[in-house]
Amino acid sequence: MAETYSKMARYYDKIYAEKDYAAEVERLIAVLGDGRSRRRSLLDVACGTGRHLEHLRKSFDVEGLDICCEALEDARKRNPGVTFHVADMTDFALGRTFDVVTCLFSSIGYVETLDRLRAAVRSMAAHLAPQGVLVVEPWFTPGEWHPNTVHAVYIDEPELKIARVNTSLVDGRLSIVELHYLVGTPERTEHLVERHELGLFEVDEMTSALEGEGLVVDYNPEGLTGRGLYLGRRRR
Repeated sequence: MAETYSKMARYYDKIYAEKDYAAEVERLIAVLGDGRSRRRSLLDVACGTGRHLEHLRKSFDVEGLDICCEALEDARKRNPGVTFHVADMTDFALGRTFDVVTCLFSSIGYVETLDRLRAAVRSMAAHLAPQGVLVVEPWFTPGEWHPNTVHAVYIDEPELKIARVNTSLVDGRLSIVELHYLVGTPERTEHLVERHELGLFEVDEMTSALEGEGLVVDYNPEGLTGRGLYLGRRRR
């Protein structure tokens, strides 16, 4: 899947062109509240192609982190002068702290298991400055996930046609999204498949992971996109 994901990274922003990153960042800043004026530095974990950072950098001194080198190539082009790190969210050490650490667009689901969820939260919380805030946008809970449903996205441009079709499945506490892409360009048409497995965590499991790192947790069930939002505040 990693090789296919690398190939499809170039089309990522086209596939998610309707996602309103600017509005999400506005909501995030509102959620952070009055204390935002004292919070100047921000690390975006699993930042992808840097679309959130494009807007966050207007209010914060930002850095980004992702495991996908191809996605970070686009992030660097979009955000010149910003520092980006290639690392796994479950195990990274940057040697500095931030006033805000974010993990958005449900990327936390890719940890898959409770043990790896705790490891990711531990790594992120370790990079919080005193009174810093960890912001995590979750994937679906087990009850919210609807398996055996079919979905499709289409891109129709003069020299690019993409059809992405998948059936959502479940295996225990894993949601399975096997994405089939039919990609047509003037050079050729090819079929690519990505298999994504994301952990389904209950609200109390997510809360417990943050509280386990000594954070005071607030849960907003609506969040930025309707999937909820966790804020873990360091006391000191």
